[in-house]
Amino acid sequence: MSGSATGAFRSLGTFNYRVWAVGALVSNVGTWMQRTAQDWLVLTQLTHNNATAVGVVMALQFGPQLLLLPLTGFAADYLDRRKLVIATQAIMGSLALGLGILTVTGVVQLWHVYLFALLLGCVAAFDSPARQTFVSELVGEDNISNAVALNSTSFNIARTIGPAVAGALIAAVGTGWVFLINSASFVAVLSSLGLLRVHELHRGNRAHRTRGSLLEGLRYVWRHPDLRAVLFMLFLIGTFGLNFAIFISTMSVTVFHAGAGQYGLATSMMAIGSVTGALLAARRANPDVTLLLTSAALFGIGCALAAIMPVYELFDAALVMTGVAAQTFTTSTNSFVQLSTDPSMRGRVIAILLAIAVGGTPVGAPIVGWVADTFGPRWALGLGAASGFGATIVAICYLATRRSAVRGQE
Repeated sequence: MSGSATGAFRSLGTFNYRVWAVGALVSNVGTWMQRTAQDWLVLTQLTHNNATAVGVVMALQFGPQLLLLPLTGFAADYLDRRKLVIATQAIMGSLALGLGILTVTGVVQLWHVYLFALLLGCVAAFDSPARQTFVSELVGEDNISNAVALNSTSFNIARTIGPAVAGALIAAVGTGWVFLINSASFVAVLSSLGLLRVHELHRGNRAHRTRGSLLEGLRYVWRHPDLRAVLFMLFLIGTFGLNFAIFISTMSVTVFHAGAGQYGLATSMMAIGSVTGALLAARRANPDVTLLLTSAALFGIGCALAAIMPVYELFDAALVMTGVAAQTFTTSTNSFVQLSTDPSMRGRVIAILLAIAVGGTPVGAPIVGWVADTFGPRWALGLGAASGFGATIVAICYLATRRSAVRGQE
């Protein structure tokens, strides 16, 4: 299969991408197992169903994406991405091992989870933009959109498997062993990085260290109205909508009084929708703002439906629809931004995208957690629905402005 082949799986025709994809899938399963176990540990073992504490963990884990933005984006453009990802993945595996040992030995406390979440967040802040932009070196410019979508597919297949396995393991042997298994899963991605044919990588133009280069990504985005609009849409949904650790855990425990197994199943049901959304995105060559508008609107509708469902089975069904919409939106946003950005600026612009998508959590997660604790989980999901509808309005305004500008030039 050549690089110009068509179809949803065309990037797998590249040896380097195939090797990378196998290692990433194993590691992603472990990562989702850990996320599920960590939320369950905080919610049910270290606190008395305190959603705000889960929000604090998310804020500490994802806050560094925002705080370290100028450094992380420039590192992805300036350093060797393969070597940078090897270093970050090794450290992340070590952190999972440390938290696992503390939990298995029974000495773990809430402040330990807070500390490990912060350390993991700092390392992940450098890992994410490097790993996201590394796909262009694996497959080349022509297949970036497809490779991004396949990465999302892998991530969400793992999200289907990981939480369900975690739920079963938590019930059988406890949360600590889930962290230890995740630590072992990093061996897979490190091995895949070592097996890559380095001479076949598509090395692009590297950024040069110049005065003001750390902030050049922000200036670049500001000069492009389409990027500004899309990233603002992402801010709304990423900050107030993509808080499913809080939505699902609080709905499961507080509203439906479900156990760990059902909690894991609910997370997996949403991931089934996410896999579907990612595979649909993989078939599209060039996503546009109209697609982002549609997916944002469907996300708002999905959250609204999930908020009012009377029984757990219907809640799960609404999560599938929400997963399709959320993944279509986030994957297409990533592809749109990468394809709309000059290759030498891509690391810094993707770092901004990730900072908004993930770094918005420190703002949104505590607010969403407080709403869930104060008014109930259904109202928290209503806030998620509002974020989708707000992003839809942003897209409509951008398209109307662009249409007016085009008419003015005729």
